[in-house]
Amino acid sequence: MEQLDTWLDLAFLGHLLLVAATTVIGHGLFRFLLGTTRKRLEGRTSHWARYASVIANRTRNTLVFVFALMLALKLVTLPVNWEMALAHGWFVVLALQVALWLDACARLWTCDLALSRFGGIQNPVMATIISVVVLIVVWAVMLLSILANLGVDITALIASLGVGGIAVALAVQTILSDVFASLSIGFDKPFEIDDFVVFGDVAGTIEHIGLKTTRIRSLSGEQIVCSNTELLKQTLHNYKRMNTRRIVFQFGISYRTPADKAKAVTGLVKEIIDAQTEAKFDRAHLAAFEESRLLFEVVYIMQTADYNRYMDVQQAINLRLLSGLDELGVEFAFPVRELRIPEQTGKAVQ
Repeated sequence: MEQLDTWLDLAFLGHLLLVAATTVIGHGLFRFLLGTTRKRLEGRTSHWARYASVIANRTRNTLVFVFALMLALKLVTLPVNWEMALAHGWFVVLALQVALWLDACARLWTCDLALSRFGGIQNPVMATIISVVVLIVVWAVMLLSILANLGVDITALIASLGVGGIAVALAVQTILSDVFASLSIGFDKPFEIDDFVVFGDVAGTIEHIGLKTTRIRSLSGEQIVCSNTELLKQTLHNYKRMNTRRIVFQFGISYRTPADKAKAVTGLVKEIIDAQTEAKFDRAHLAAFEESRLLFEVVYIMQTADYNRYMDVQQAINLRLLSGLDELGVEFAFPVRELRIPEQTGKAVQ
């Protein structure tokens, strides 16, 4: 009996040494392969090399050690309950490692979207939302898979999560509406950071697009914070995307102007605008006979959207128009009222 106990002790010790040696060798081999892979991928900028590098760097040494230990345990005979536990352990380790790999790849993918590396989303808020949603899905699926493998009935859990999700959505529906409005801004791109926009009585530059609000730096200097939902309800003018600017302006000349000189004013205006390199003449007409002036309407197209350049050109046109009308002998109109008093005749008072 003592010899049997001694033999069993020696067999157990031999199995233990075999498992320990195999675990150490396997762990060292796996670490060597990972280290070699990381070195070979350093400095490579191709699409797949970047993702392979992220996967290699996100492989955890602890999980690699547990994986090597489980491989070593396959070399010895284990009781049935140990075999079942080992099978569950395999799944848990692989699920955790795969979730870590997917987590790293999702973060890299959304980072590429935010940086427009592949012509994607330029809105960083949009990339953040996508990243959060993808990561929640990855880890939720991983957790539910592990619970299902361990024998937990996840049907009731999924149903309760669905009911709880509806309750939370109803409680924070205002916030969710702004979040979905942010998603709409990210997909549709009605404006982006640094765009100059005008809506209602607000005019300013987009500084930040958040999950709930958008911040605008107004022309007067203060920061305006607007809800994303309310912002999308507005009719918004985005001046940064304007390529040309159509300009309409009017001026009036005196009714004492002869017809031939009034006709010459149109040619004068065309000549003045044609002399401006950034302006393209469209039309100039005697548009109306108003109470105290002959009204001219002029239209030209600025070939740049720069407001300051437009004002420089308009000033040059106005100054040249002043001198040109003076050379023609044409006066600008100003409000005039002519009062006529009928002559009254009466009898002399005796």
